[in-house]
Amino acid sequence: MEKQYLTFLSFCFSNTICGLLIVSWLARSIIRNGLIRTLAWRKETKKKKKSQEDENKMSLLDLPDLTLDCILEKLSPSELCAMTCVCSELRDKCVSDHLWEKHMETKWGRLMGDAAIQEWKSHVATIMRCLRSCSTRKSKPNWSSRFVASLKPFAWLSSNHGCDNRGSSSSTYLAPIDSVMYWYSNLENGKFWFPAQVYNRENGHVGFMMSCYDAKIRYDFKTDTFQARYSAHGRRAAEEKVRWQRLRPSQDDTKSRDLHVSDCLHGLRPGDHFEIQWRRTKEFPYGWWFGIVGHLQNCDGGENCRCHSDENVVMEFRQFRPESPWRRTVINRKEHRETGDEENGFYGGVKKLGTEEEISTWKRSWPSQALE
Repeated sequence: MEKQYLTFLSFCFSNTICGLLIVSWLARSIIRNGLIRTLAWRKETKKKKKSQEDENKMSLLDLPDLTLDCILEKLSPSELCAMTCVCSELRDKCVSDHLWEKHMETKWGRLMGDAAIQEWKSHVATIMRCLRSCSTRKSKPNWSSRFVASLKPFAWLSSNHGCDNRGSSSSTYLAPIDSVMYWYSNLENGKFWFPAQVYNRENGHVGFMMSCYDAKIRYDFKTDTFQARYSAHGRRAAEEKVRWQRLRPSQDDTKSRDLHVSDCLHGLRPGDHFEIQWRRTKEFPYGWWFGIVGHLQNCDGGENCRCHSDENVVMEFRQFRPESPWRRTVINRKEHRETGDEENGFYGGVKKLGTEEEISTWKRSWPSQALE
């Protein structure tokens, strides 16, 4: 056997071509096996290194709840919405009412009076009743602790954060219908009409200068203005691009057709600022008109002024010229009810303005020239 093997080797080495082929094959085998071992070693080393790095990394959700809440409280509304796209756990945290109440108060608190809040609660209650009614008709109703609404698209968000470009699944935001986030979204998207009052309605029409009327308004995020709808005597007037400074919350204590109870008449003195209800005819709703208490006709306004003790009080509207029939009216302190006629309109209840902010807001609406 050994002799045959040696004979074979002798033949191979004596043949040059056959020897080269054998050497080449041996070299390729050695290189291939060495390369495979090297790649396997590098892969294993890289895997171990990555595993060590992952162990050293900390996820946002690994933070304590208090720390995470502090971070989320610093985010803007659009950033909070973007965080809901990350995962279900962050979504549940980012729709929490305590995070959105601050944003609600910052942007909408000035307009969310009692009437607007009540309107929203009524709106939510109507939706909930409809959803419950639909659920009971199903053969297998799927009840949950809170009904969830899909906010898609978040139109006001897409203009300033770009989350709508992340795909259909991540551009859908889920929020409970009774949550502050859902309320905020409906306000921003202009889907919710709510009661408010508008200064100098119908773009400052001369017939409404220095007045404030009830309206239903909704927000337009593209122009940062509002659309307003007024109701009067069977017709509906509308106005576009109403700016924030022309709005104030609706007064829940007095409806637009109710006479306000005047409890300030005995304390009015010349120079005091007030608002008084006025309407053209009894079929129209009241508007609030700004005025200043004046002096009686036989008083010169000097040190001997007794106007504050007289049973009558002069209500002046100084936006009108002195000779205008709308310049002043006189009402009785003790027996004041609605007074007036079809020619000059009807005057209703009176409110005294008690803060500089209220007075300065009215004065910002003052006309550039006196009215006729």
